[in-house]
Amino acid sequence: MTLRVLAVDDVAPALAELSRLLAASSHVSEVVPAGDALSALKLIKDARFDAVFLDISMPGMDGLELAGVLARMTDPPELVFVTAFEEHAVSAYGVGAVDYLLKPVARERLDAALARIVRVARPAATQPPPPAVDELAAVSVELGGRTRYVRRADVRFAEAQGDYVRLHTRGGSHLVRMPISRLEEHWAAFGYVRVHRSFLLAVPAVQELRSDASGGLLAHTDAGDVPVSRRHARDLRDRLLEAAQRGDFAGGAR
Repeated sequence: MTLRVLAVDDVAPALAELSRLLAASSHVSEVVPAGDALSALKLIKDARFDAVFLDISMPGMDGLELAGVLARMTDPPELVFVTAFEEHAVSAYGVGAVDYLLKPVARERLDAALARIVRVARPAATQPPPPAVDELAAVSVELGGRTRYVRRADVRFAEAQGDYVRLHTRGGSHLVRMPISRLEEHWAAFGYVRVHRSFLLAVPAVQELRSDASGGLLAHTDAGDVPVSRRHARDLRDRLLEAAQRGDFAGGAR
């Protein structure tokens, strides 16, 4: 990765030289100069910087005071002090500075400081985000003072019953206080589709399609039959065909 760097010094020639050295480094993608601490603070609040290279002795707010303000930020840039005086080193490291460079700045020391910042910044930049919690992979069921957990993978279909939903598994059914729309929202990505105003069906659980006595369509599972409304019938047939072609259809020939 390359760094976006803010250079801060109240002495114009020193600021120009520091900016030139930073811009010449392969670790740096952009250098923004600032002539005093207050200007630097405004820039930092308005835009993201990976690092700040700053002088300590400046009129008004000095470099150490600016560092103290930045330390209170949620995600502050890395700090490197660039100064003509050695006596501030202890204070500089006390506010979390990555490095402390003495003027005139040697290119090798500057590159070493930049490389250290890259090493510090890279883990945060490349670390993958934590996996999202699958909050409805299992559903808790309260019954007679006992709590059971029904896994999503065991649910063949869900049936809306007022403010509740009944989860049908091969071993029985379980009533949960939850709207069926919430299950549909969380389970759609796992093969569950609405086939009726009151039913959510696990497509892989369907063993076959049947007609009832009145000519309506039923999806047969090992936990019971599920009515399929006319407007959902074509979509279900298409999904079952796709599942059969992938080898995921429970009713496929063996």
